[in-house]
Amino acid sequence: MKEHRTFPYVQYDVFTSRRLEGNQLAVFTDARGLSDAEMQALARETNLSETTFVIPRDSQTELDRGVRVRIFTTGEELPFAGHPTLGTAMFLRERDGKDRIELDLNVGKIPVTFSSDPSGSVTGEMRQRDPEFGSVHSREEVARAVGVNVEEIAADLPIQTTSTGMAFAIVPFRSLSTLAQLRTNWERCSDYLARTDAKFFYFVSRETVSPEAQLHARMIFYNGEDPATGSAAGCCAAWAVRHGVVASDQRALIEQGLEIKRASRIYFRATRAGDGVVNVRVSGNAVKVMAGEVLLEP
Repeated sequence: MKEHRTFPYVQYDVFTSRRLEGNQLAVFTDARGLSDAEMQALARETNLSETTFVIPRDSQTELDRGVRVRIFTTGEELPFAGHPTLGTAMFLRERDGKDRIELDLNVGKIPVTFSSDPSGSVTGEMRQRDPEFGSVHSREEVARAVGVNVEEIAADLPIQTTSTGMAFAIVPFRSLSTLAQLRTNWERCSDYLARTDAKFFYFVSRETVSPEAQLHARMIFYNGEDPATGSAAGCCAAWAVRHGVVASDQRALIEQGLEIKRASRIYFRATRAGDGVVNVRVSGNAVKVMAGEVLLEP
């Protein structure tokens, strides 16, 4: 009888320095030998927002192109996502002892740099692609899709599709209480989004729970609610700088995940350049919570 194929993995909580908070991520540390279908099945098995697969290559290729990493949700492969990028880079930093990690994702090379404070807490900052600004959405149509009164969506900021590798429609809510109580229907949202240039909504409010935060956020999608969305935070950074919510190069904080008891802290900054925005950076912490191995059929 042939032995099982064995694949090690580690699990991190991302965008938090406290275990059992933030956004969970499973990292398969050596995915060589896994087919696309097996990666997708393993992502369904972990049942987390995302699961990543590190595919080691020779040292020169990794030096030139970065460490090859693929990202899967329970339902599909993604070209880019923020908390999987940060969490996987944290694993690679701990493995290799480097303070700059470059990941070769489907969207291209994404660098992550790490720094430590006097207490020893390690923060990783990813530089995302320069943003592309898309459609401005109708408040009335979005309100119907989300299931709220149009007055609950702020009138002084646009609902605009923004992408740094994944397209989000940033939806500004007028009040924290309305956003915190939001109970939207994903199928209705999905029907609307399918007719637009956005893949997901990212709901934000300038009212926050923590006085340190500039924005409170929620992201609801086909796998439930995301505790922290680093790709959306990059899009939100570009949107916020472009429309004056935060200043150019201001280090700002998004709080997310509070409604599902997975508190997350996502820092961002971006640079205004004429009518555009460049140098989008998203940062945070990540902590390892478990390690194990998966056994597959020979």
